[in-house]
Amino acid sequence: MKANPDDLLVLLAVSRSAKFTTAAQVLGLNHTTVSRRIAALEKALGGRVLARAAGGWELTELGTEAVRVAEQVEAAVSALGPAGQAPDPITGVVRMTATDGFSAYIAAPAVARLRRKHPGLSVEVVTMTRRALQQRSGLDIEVVVGEPQVHRAEAVQLGEYMLGMYASRAYLAENGTPASVAELTEHPLVYFVDSMLQVDDLDAPRRLVPAMREGLMSTNVFVHVEATRAGAGIGFLPCFMGNLHNDLVRLLPDDFAELLPYWMVLRPDSMRRPAVAAVVQALRDQTAAHRDALLGRGRASSTAP
Repeated sequence: MKANPDDLLVLLAVSRSAKFTTAAQVLGLNHTTVSRRIAALEKALGGRVLARAAGGWELTELGTEAVRVAEQVEAAVSALGPAGQAPDPITGVVRMTATDGFSAYIAAPAVARLRRKHPGLSVEVVTMTRRALQQRSGLDIEVVVGEPQVHRAEAVQLGEYMLGMYASRAYLAENGTPASVAELTEHPLVYFVDSMLQVDDLDAPRRLVPAMREGLMSTNVFVHVEATRAGAGIGFLPCFMGNLHNDLVRLLPDDFAELLPYWMVLRPDSMRRPAVAAVVQALRDQTAAHRDALLGRGRASSTAP
């Protein structure tokens, strides 16, 4: 029995979302129809094309081969555009995860610029600070802090960014300006929740000033910035975020200049999609264009008010 091209396209949609329900929405079908189409494809091919994984479905070896054929079918169908018009290959949904700061200051403007040229493109960005996943069904791109240890994936370094200690001018006027690392222990820290921090490379404050007491802790870096501005304590912030605010002062830059890498993790099959390749290049370009800001070479803010 030969595989039905429509069933192959259904498998392709499931492979990109890792969920039957999401694929059904994209295709304008219901969940039952998607399940039935996948069952028919597996019967035609004589084996399983999908296997259960954390967070959804993952392609089997047979499924990976079938998706390659499905991509050829999709490309052939896409080529049948209006007469005289070449269809835009950069279309469809690209799904990625990244840290809060990277998502806002690098990914968002990069995607916005790309969508002006390719309005058929849609990008879903889930913000989180964690290690790279070992199972990444339905996820095209991950941007993580620190070099990832991954299997069946490609990992490339995007760039680097600097973190430093910051306090608000009002806080320093009221509480004094620490002149040494030892004096920081007299001030509360604004940073990540230690028990929930999944990225070892982000442990600098506890490693450099272990006696510094905790003040306001959050899993979101934007909370760190705003809490520091509000005077909750001294925040350990990405310089590209801290330097945006004139009411923040960078402290002890010679002692606190933590340089961390951004890495990008890609599924082996993702880059075959023009839309994913375009988003990857846009992220590379945006990161490179903002290299100085990421490295903290912005507004001079290392002196007290």
